[in-house]
Amino acid sequence: MVHPDDFPLRQQPLAAAHAGLARQSRPHLDSQLIAGAVAGSFRKINPATLIRNPVIFVVEAGAALTTAFMIRDAIAGVGGVAFEFQIAIWLWFTVLFANFAEAIAEARGKAQADTLRKSKSSVIAKLVGEGDRIELVPSSKLRSADMVLCEAGDTIPGDGEVIEGIATVDESVITGESAPVIRESGGDRSAVTGGTRVLSDCIRVRITANPGESFLDRMIALVEGAERRKTPNEIALDILIAGLSLIFLLAVVTLLPFSAFTVAAVGAGAPPTVPVLVALLVCLIPTTIGGLLSAIGIAGMDRLVRYNVLAMSGRAVEAAGDVNTLLLDKTGTITLGNRQAVAFLPVSGVAERDLADAAQLASLADETPEGRSIVVLAKQRHNLRGRDVREPQARFIPFSAYTRMSGVDMDGVELRKGATDAVVQFVREHRGKAPAELFELSERVARSGGTPLAVADGSRTLGIIHLKDVVKGGIEDRVSELRAMGIRTVMVTGDNPLTAAAIAEEAGVDDFIAQATPREKLEYIRKEQGRGRMVAMAGDGTNDAPALAQADVGLAMNTGTAAAKEAGNMVDLDSNPTKLIEVVRIGKQLLITRGALTTFSIANDVAKYFAIIPALFTVTYPALAALNIMGLHSPRSAILAAVIFNALIIIALVPLALRGVAYRPQGAASLLRRNLLIYGLGGVLAPFPGIWAIDRIITLLHLA
Repeated sequence: MVHPDDFPLRQQPLAAAHAGLARQSRPHLDSQLIAGAVAGSFRKINPATLIRNPVIFVVEAGAALTTAFMIRDAIAGVGGVAFEFQIAIWLWFTVLFANFAEAIAEARGKAQADTLRKSKSSVIAKLVGEGDRIELVPSSKLRSADMVLCEAGDTIPGDGEVIEGIATVDESVITGESAPVIRESGGDRSAVTGGTRVLSDCIRVRITANPGESFLDRMIALVEGAERRKTPNEIALDILIAGLSLIFLLAVVTLLPFSAFTVAAVGAGAPPTVPVLVALLVCLIPTTIGGLLSAIGIAGMDRLVRYNVLAMSGRAVEAAGDVNTLLLDKTGTITLGNRQAVAFLPVSGVAERDLADAAQLASLADETPEGRSIVVLAKQRHNLRGRDVREPQARFIPFSAYTRMSGVDMDGVELRKGATDAVVQFVREHRGKAPAELFELSERVARSGGTPLAVADGSRTLGIIHLKDVVKGGIEDRVSELRAMGIRTVMVTGDNPLTAAAIAEEAGVDDFIAQATPREKLEYIRKEQGRGRMVAMAGDGTNDAPALAQADVGLAMNTGTAAAKEAGNMVDLDSNPTKLIEVVRIGKQLLITRGALTTFSIANDVAKYFAIIPALFTVTYPALAALNIMGLHSPRSAILAAVIFNALIIIALVPLALRGVAYRPQGAASLLRRNLLIYGLGGVLAPFPGIWAIDRIITLLHLA
């Protein structure tokens, strides 16, 4: 037997730990973060590491070659060593700056992971043994399938499933929200996470993860980016820029013999030196996007973390940007999740106020959201105030699945509200008769997609309460926004087709699946994918697991079952299904950022051509002097200015790579125009003043 005092808890508030994570998630670059990234930049100089980035590997090889020629010329006493030294230094800076972009993105992830680690503590678990004997053991000793008892005030020692009882749980360590949540055995709200705390009642939990395999451990690994893999789009872009680098490498290598042949033929001038040709190569290949590509991918996952969404891979984030079809659950996503009273419909001969008064009295002890909404509606419509439910003469009848009614008996009056057929039966038992109008009102409400509740006073029917799923405010605008992105929205619900059609029309979705079963969800996703579409879905139940696994983007709710979280490729820590819309937005922002910076990188090479090529070959080919449109001072100053600009532009674009390009819904054609206008034209124009200014500074300081 282990005594609790043998394992003192490290008392760091869980909510404070999450608040630290939120602070680290912000795109704020503090000095500690930058210092770590600078150190990481030097570690990444290792060629074995850098070879994964072909463009920057070429720059490093060029920097090493230039350094070797500089040392050779210094030993031989050849002139121009100072110029070669400056070229070499700025080439090494280019490598370091490219490494810094990736390192700063990784450093933010490691800072988040460190904060999460601080939230982990060794806790004492109440292990349930044979004969319900309780043994106190450290949480590190628990294994999958162990049974633990968690009472009010206890910290849940590991990930698991509630198999007995119901309790409120503080999950602020995961979500950062102080509002407790209910966890109970059975259904889709049975999963609990290690490190969260039981606030009330008592539950038995079956542990589902071994030490080191918990959700928090996986979260730390994901945030650190240890499991990040390049996406197909990123791999394709890598191949493109590697191909461009190879083409320019071959072109530059052939320049030396051609120049030497020309000089020998005309008997004048001199061929370019190897350091100058290396500088030319570095300025020709797309070093900007090569240096920022990895940082863009890491930052995409980081942005999801700031929204409390964990992506299991970079592939999932990118897939979100290509989604064509989005499956949205009705309850809690499109609607508020609880039916609300919206109207009192009295039968002939009954005043609406009298119906509202009877409905309110019958609902005073009804603690369901529907019952409370009836009390509120009566107060809003007819200024009826709630009575004192403790009145001794009042006997409240709670709702029962058998009677399908609730109500109150007071002052000789028997008021009931409930399903229409149940209330009609109650009236008949009191020797009354329900008018045909009651059935007509009930059918009218049902046809509109609402739920009718009949109200009766003994033998007399009073009318119908119209309950309906209230569509969330602004959901129609969000659906329209998705449509503008080219995304088709599909509502998934277990409701009957009549109700589903009414809600779908009000929400403005493109299609709906009524009375949906797990098989129907799965088949629908497969059908969409068979048409070449990318599908996203949110879910939280075991019955959602097949569809979550099949979907290209499966967003599982953290409050859901372990099966759902294992099946999805993203987990929403806030368990907010509408977060799927934000996930799609972030995915598109990732793709747009990559496209924008690729456009800028290739476009700004144009200006560098005008800076370096005339300067390089003017002596050999005097006619090329006409291309020196920037009026750069000398060949050496022009080459050095272009190399310096090439290095500095990477650092200048790091914040944009981490933050992402601002995204707004628009079609592919308008997005292409925007990219070409802003980043294409900007990429062409920006280097001209930049290189010109650097050339003037170099000349002023007599550096070349």
